[in-house]
Amino acid sequence: MRKVIVLGALVAALGFAGAAGAAEVEVKMLNKGTDGVMVFEPAFVKINPGDTVKFIASDKGHNAEIIDTMVPDGGQKFVGKINEELVITFDKPGVYGYKCKPHYGMGMVGMIVVGEPTNADQAKAATHPGKAKQTFANLFDKLAATKTAAK
Repeated sequence: MRKVIVLGALVAALGFAGAAGAAEVEVKMLNKGTDGVMVFEPAFVKINPGDTVKFIASDKGHNAEIIDTMVPDGGQKFVGKINEELVITFDKPGVYGYKCKPHYGMGMVGMIVVGEPTNADQAKAATHPGKAKQTFANLFDKLAATKTAAK
């Protein structure tokens, strides 16, 4: 009986140790933020494989969904519902571009970089409507700055 209890405690401890290494980043969906109106905050997130992003519906009328042309091969695709929280765990390295469907043309987009940005050129080639084009240009500038800082 004692061996079973010790083994169970060991298994539980190892499970918690693995979970403790993963991080969760919160991204708010806002009508108005520090970077303007109709924004994700933060719009640029760099995480490790296995980390989670939690999209929080801080203001009504928003969702978070992947832009199909901005996902690494085999990467996690997602479509959140309007006014609902969404939690996604990212295991595949690369650049993930996402949008708020109702406010895409207003530039309500964001970027998650998981580990190495393996598909950066493919993601950068994606086309976007309205203000989203400029917002992504700024996000790719942030990505370039993180690569330079890492050298």
